[in-house]
Amino acid sequence: CVLYYLVASVELDRPNDIYVMADSLVKNYPNKAVSWFAVGCYYYCIKKYSQARQHFSKATSIEGTYAPAWIATCNTYAAQQENDHALTAYRTTARLFPGCHLPMLYIGMESMRTRNFKLAEQYLLEAKKKCPSDPLVYNELGVVAYNMKDYEKAAQWLELALNHVSFPLSELWEPTLVNLGHSSRKLKRYQKAITYYEKALALSSRSLSAFAGLAYTYHLMDKFDEAISYYHQALWLKPDDQFCTDMLNFAIEEDAQTRKDFL
Repeated sequence: CVLYYLVASVELDRPNDIYVMADSLVKNYPNKAVSWFAVGCYYYCIKKYSQARQHFSKATSIEGTYAPAWIATCNTYAAQQENDHALTAYRTTARLFPGCHLPMLYIGMESMRTRNFKLAEQYLLEAKKKCPSDPLVYNELGVVAYNMKDYEKAAQWLELALNHVSFPLSELWEPTLVNLGHSSRKLKRYQKAITYYEKALALSSRSLSAFAGLAYTYHLMDKFDEAISYYHQALWLKPDDQFCTDMLNFAIEEDAQTRKDFL
């Protein structure tokens, strides 16, 4: 349970909780890999990645097959955007733990960061073969497909991602819903796009992407009152957003022209 507690605490950004746990583990079990992995998690959480890497390495020196520390070491390079080091580390980890899908998943994500979408897709599909139940794999495949402008496939992968979430959706899945909205909008399924954006806002009421997506979708539908309202809400969150500023001006002009023509 300690490993899950530590990983969950990193995801929830709770460095104080990790510190307390790490301090207790190092005092009571200094010869356990998990103790130094916990210290590494603390430094990772406060974004001191070099120190985190040192402690993850100490964990692997104690227990050479401790996969969480190997993967976490790779993640420190990725967090510092050291793409070449990250890819080398992930490939080493993939060789050490051939049954684990996470190195393949992360190689796919790193490849996507460098906009090598074809390569990213290959690694993500390999990760899916190893672990077909991980929703994050489907989410990343959806993002790859979207960047490759295959919006139909993107929507299918993203829907599969949500179908594989075995618990009520949390704020973590807000970007997935937003991306589903974007994909549906690209496919001109405007009402479906609106539904996804609204679901995203139900998870995160301060989602700039969801407000902007809603505004632009209503704009494309020539529903200018709704578009203008959502552009204003997006700009309330980020007043210097250039896209929303420009599109708001267009919406106001088009709305005025429509009213003039009607009269």
